Amino acid sequence: MKKIKQTLLALVLATAPMTAQENISYQKPSKEILQLADYDRAPTVSMNSNKEWMVLSYRNTYKSLDELNQDELRLGGLRINPTTNISSTASFINNIKIKKTNDKTETIVKGLPVNALISNLTWAPNETKLAFTNTTATGNELWVLDLQTAMATKLTNAILNANLGNPITWYKNSNELLIKVIPENRKPLIDAAKAIPTGPIVSTAEEGVVSQNRTYQDLLKNKTDETNFETIVTSELYTIDLNGNKKLFKKADLYGGETFSPDGNYILLTTLQKPFSYLVPLSRFPMKTIAYTAEGKEVKLVNDVALSEIMPKGFMAVREGKRSMSWRSDKPASLFFVEALDGGDPAKTVTHRDALYTWDAPFTTQPELLTKTTQRFAGITWGDDETAIVYDQWYDTRNIKTYLLNPSTKSELKVIWDRNSQDIYSDPGNFQTKKNKWGRYTLQKEGTKMYLIGDGHTKDGQFPFIDEFDLATLKTNRLYQSNLTDRIESISEIIDIKKGDVLVNIQSKTDYPNYYFRNIKSKKDLKQITFNKNPFESIKDVHKEVIKYKRKDGVELSGTLYLPAGFNKKNPSKKLPLLIWAYPAEYKDKNSAGQSSANPNEFTFPYYGSFVYWAAKGYAVLDDAAFPIIGEGTQEPNDTFIEQLAMNAEAAIDAVDNLGYIDRTRVGVGGHSYGAFMTANLLAHTNLFACGIARSGAYNRTLTPFGFQREQRNYWEVPNVYNTMSPFMNAEKMKTPMLLVHGEADNNPGTFTLQTERYFQALKGLGAPVRMVILPKESHSYVAKENILHLLWEQEQFLDKHLKK
Repeated sequence: MKKIKQTLLALVLATAPMTAQENISYQKPSKEILQLADYDRAPTVSMNSNKEWMVLSYRNTYKSLDELNQDELRLGGLRINPTTNISSTASFINNIKIKKTNDKTETIVKGLPVNALISNLTWAPNETKLAFTNTTATGNELWVLDLQTAMATKLTNAILNANLGNPITWYKNSNELLIKVIPENRKPLIDAAKAIPTGPIVSTAEEGVVSQNRTYQDLLKNKTDETNFETIVTSELYTIDLNGNKKLFKKADLYGGETFSPDGNYILLTTLQKPFSYLVPLSRFPMKTIAYTAEGKEVKLVNDVALSEIMPKGFMAVREGKRSMSWRSDKPASLFFVEALDGGDPAKTVTHRDALYTWDAPFTTQPELLTKTTQRFAGITWGDDETAIVYDQWYDTRNIKTYLLNPSTKSELKVIWDRNSQDIYSDPGNFQTKKNKWGRYTLQKEGTKMYLIGDGHTKDGQFPFIDEFDLATLKTNRLYQSNLTDRIESISEIIDIKKGDVLVNIQSKTDYPNYYFRNIKSKKDLKQITFNKNPFESIKDVHKEVIKYKRKDGVELSGTLYLPAGFNKKNPSKKLPLLIWAYPAEYKDKNSAGQSSANPNEFTFPYYGSFVYWAAKGYAVLDDAAFPIIGEGTQEPNDTFIEQLAMNAEAAIDAVDNLGYIDRTRVGVGGHSYGAFMTANLLAHTNLFACGIARSGAYNRTLTPFGFQREQRNYWEVPNVYNTMSPFMNAEKMKTPMLLVHGEADNNPGTFTLQTERYFQALKGLGAPVRMVILPKESHSYVAKENILHLLWEQEQFLDKHLKK
């Protein structure tokens, strides 16, 4: 009977009109919050391979609401501005400066466009120049920056088509570029609001073939969408030199990817094909990949991928046919690709899942089998004729294996590491690469030695390291390990292993991350090369520590605790309200779930997505609190989702309460996306919280019936799991004040804005104390300054009302 009532409620609310909304103008938070939210963003740093040059890219901290209020088409999984022909979600650079790493002063680039909207920065192969696009009111221009002269030059008018991403590809000679250009005879877009349909839209499943797809946003819906999609992605390819002289390379087509071989003599062109799909985004449309010479002569059709509306079930399911096709970085012109040996179906029992092939240009012979993997192929790093590193993995077990492969002998894979991918304490790090003679990155190899850089997470803290790996013994030897305890030293790159020169990034909770040169052999003083200042001085005296605690089943948990500046921990005169911000994560074993990557020395960055701001307003804040959901053996994590949520929450509150800092009757909880889903469930199923904030979540799992997050089972296999986990289905239990927030134009699969609207309707209808805020024009993450400041105001008013006494 209960299930029948829930189903009827869902049907009613699916068609119920929204209630009248408040007309409220944008508000700003208090000065304590505002001075943290309204800050200048530090530049992004890009360096060339020998670390001689630094390019500093400057962006506005936020977008404006006006920027979000531009024309937008949502087709095939794309969101693009049809006037400017670039993603409507693009984040633009407004200024560029350059400097040599050995210089202290920056150089202002001359000739940059006025009111610049720069994107698609692309290094030339010889690293003396950078190409980029500048977006104007009518489209995208091509510009080139010469590092030696610090001069930017415009090469084209606003003719580039960036609707499918970066429209710029450098030739090997660094004197020419291949660009995607809007056809001169491009047809005008059809106004969908005015187009008269030529007939109904019909979808069929008469064949009775199982076809389970997750929920996707922005799909094609009709013939008008198909026509407009084809129009916006169609480009002509032109070759252009540094003087602006251009010539046609290939006529108009639906070009989805262009990549030159390492020697520059061949190019792969991938084009989208018909039929398009109304069920999946463009990444699963049919595609053809053809190899051409650098002069444009067709060599070989190397891949022909069919439409994949129908896929086997499971996260390790893949398309049949060639996939992961790319150029080998260790060869002048040789492709590699992978094919499934199980038909792409993870449910099949086979000895090997995937086969890895290599195929030399000009592709007159058959591809050669290099090796087979027992699990799903997860990547390869090429070294030379004798050395490559191969990875495979399996989702259900969280297992990942690292192998050594000799590509020339095609010998059996040698297992280097066989480990749980979620076990961060055993992470061996990443093999380092360097540029070879073709300008591609291959394994950094000195004789029989290679090198690894690791994050260095341990039960006692974080201590990043550099290891030497011996190809003969498959053993590692530690060359360097950071011993900083008051700062974090992240090792970015090995510059010269023989000399011991490395690039590191150092930060503390009050020192903004900056780059330094370090010598690991002589232990010389650090040489600072960037000088970013702390924009959040007002919270530099806030107390910060990582606390560790256990939930009642013994699982180790942790979180980063912030206390207001000046708070007397030893003898608090007044107990504080507590805010907990979290995001659940699934695990297959308790050991991995209990590991922590939290570091108290991480720079304190109060971005809009957390509760850190409120440490400046007298709240205790437990940020990034661990909320593991564990399913060991044959048990799935979500089988006990609610019970584990409650245990995590109770343990977090107990841990801070036992320190003597808080009033446990005044605790709030919040989260974004899956964290919002968590928040709604905690308020419905526990009495631990005085209020909650849920942003951009999904609350009715029957609307994501073919899986969500890491859940692979569909609704009809485990209806009790879906119903029990759905706050919408348990709306009658919600009696705690909640603030629901959602972006009006959420683009994330599964978290349609409708989820929040209908959940609010259910709660309001049942008399729950709830407030809903829909932020205009925002997607899954919020970017407009007006919206973000108002969001902070909403949260501040809500928290002060329900938690302060």
